[in-house]
Amino acid sequence: MGNSIKSAQFLMEARLSRAACGSADDCFDLGVAYSCGTGGLPVDLVEAHKWFNLAALRGSEQGQSMRAEVAEEMTAREIAEAQRQARALIASTLARAA
Repeated sequence: MGNSIKSAQFLMEARLSRAACGSADDCFDLGVAYSCGTGGLPVDLVEAHKWFNLAALRGSEQGQSMRAEVAEEMTAREIAEAQRQARALIASTLARAA
């Protein structure tokens, strides 16, 4: 069982790295993982919204749809925090690329 947890953590870390660099599919998958608590992640709607938002910004229609669905269960403050985190990730990615 310990190996499967380590495997899941490795896969999530790899996906985080790819998503931060621009993959809409990986962003969407992370949104799903955070919204459902899969892959050893806790359910975190702020994180889910952030990743769905990033997927949507990268052209994912599913990301747009899921972002709206998750937002229905969030407060305005939580949505604002998710948007702030998404902007911060974009800014840090752009700064690293420069």
